[in-house]
Amino acid sequence: MKEIIDESVATVFEQYPEDYRKPLLVLRELIFETAARLTIVGELEESLKWNQPSYATKISKSGSPIRIDRFGAEKVAIFFHCQTTLVEEFRALFSNVFEFSKNRAIVLDPEKEWPINELTFCIEQALTYHKR
Repeated sequence: MKEIIDESVATVFEQYPEDYRKPLLVLRELIFETAARLTIVGELEESLKWNQPSYATKISKSGSPIRIDRFGAEKVAIFFHCQTTLVEEFRALFSNVFEFSKNRAIVLDPEKEWPINELTFCIEQALTYHKR
C-alpha cells in the first residue's frame, strides 16, 4: 500500500471509523495502481479538497481530479468533477452495475464486493479525461 505522505490527508484517513477507512484505503490504492499503469498520467498529487482525499494529475494535467469520502450513513463514494461528462458516461455504461449520485459520484457499499474492472475503467477515464 502506498504510504500517505501528506499529514493532513493521513489525519483525515485516521479520523474515519474503521468500517469506512478500510474501503476508502482500497479505493485510494486502486486509484494509485490505475495511475501507475497509465504512462500518460504520470505522478498523482494527493491532497485534501473540501476535506476529502483528492487525487490529481498535476504534472501531466491528463485527467480530472478524483475525490473519495464517506457517503451518507452507510456508504462510500468516488467523486468526479461535476462539470465533466464522466458520471454521465459511466451511467450510460454501468447503470445496472453502480449506484450514482447526480452527476458527481459513484456510490459504493463497503459491505458488498465491488466490480473492480468497471471501477478501474471509470478511474482510467477520469485520469485521462483531458487527453481523450
